[in-house]
Amino acid sequence: MTELSLSGVEKAYGDIKVLHDIHLSIESREFVVFVGPSGCGKSTLLRCIAGLESITQGQIRIGARDVTFLEPADRGVAMVFQSYALYPHMSVYDNIAFGLKMQKIPKDQIEAKVRNAARILQLDPLLDRKPKALSGGQRQRVAIGRAIVHEPEVFLFDEPLSNLDASLRVQMRIEIAKLHADLQATMVYVTHDQVEAMTLADKIVVLNKGCIEQVGSPLELYHHPRNRFVAGFIGSPQMSFLQVSAAAVSAEGVEVILPGGGRLWVPVQGEGVKAGDALTLGLRPEHLSERGQGDAQIPAKALVVEHLGGETFTHAETADGSDLMIKGDGMSQVKAGQPLAIGVSGGRCHLFDAQGQALPHRVHYTARASENSLQSPGSAAVAG
Repeated sequence: MTELSLSGVEKAYGDIKVLHDIHLSIESREFVVFVGPSGCGKSTLLRCIAGLESITQGQIRIGARDVTFLEPADRGVAMVFQSYALYPHMSVYDNIAFGLKMQKIPKDQIEAKVRNAARILQLDPLLDRKPKALSGGQRQRVAIGRAIVHEPEVFLFDEPLSNLDASLRVQMRIEIAKLHADLQATMVYVTHDQVEAMTLADKIVVLNKGCIEQVGSPLELYHHPRNRFVAGFIGSPQMSFLQVSAAAVSAEGVEVILPGGGRLWVPVQGEGVKAGDALTLGLRPEHLSERGQGDAQIPAKALVVEHLGGETFTHAETADGSDLMIKGDGMSQVKAGQPLAIGVSGGRCHLFDAQGQALPHRVHYTARASENSLQSPGSAAVAG
């Protein structure tokens, strides 16, 4: 049962500060993913937890211990890197056992630990092979096995799947999720791929420019982003954004003027917003209708249509030059160049102020809420 906590952690290289006042609590057995664009500080933060980088300020605790100034070997963590870093002249068995041998662990204990890790990772038939005889996914499993045998309090993963092809990435995501379920260990995982974050995490930490933008469950961040950055980063395909203006503000929400002149009520808390204010409307692809269904319509033209079998993605352009992505079913008949009246429902939209902060929804909807769970004024509102 190992918790991990960061209090006021900062990291600077000379005058350049790369981590800013990081406060974070990770519960025992949680799978936490650090996600963000390149250069946001996520790998640096992971290396600080591992002890591979010293922090400029703050405190790091693992369980009851203050590990801020401890050496990596004394922290009770094991790290799996982007590079497999396997010894090419050694067998899988010897690669997994190498660190234990350096610690002069008794041979019978090494045997038991390696065999147990191989069983968990389904490497039993491969123990006598050299790395060159393994696939990329198998090599990554060996690297993970090398971490497992040390029985760490916390597992740290630094973009472990980035060197794999698309199909192997999917397979390894499943294997890492199973590994977490089997070991019931605390795991911290770094990736720039928000799909990995959404599928693996109990909790996601979104980082940007060395600061934490938001912490929450995958669905919480997806449905209730705190600001425009999180809204645009979480979700694949990404959320579309339209520049709109406030036409009216009431107890029910904010009425906005859409590209093309249409009007739409968005049931958000509009305190501080007044008529004429410039706002940003956020729209998820699955919440737009190519058939025009919804509370209002946005005139647009289909530019590119991607048929993927079970679903169709239409890239459209509005009259003011904004881009919209619409997710339809696999039977979509939309053609490139076709004019569209894209349907939008106010209750499924997100609204951001001039500083990019989200205006909170008046009704908290969930992933199971129906398309009409949130409705415009004059309709019977049903809480999701």
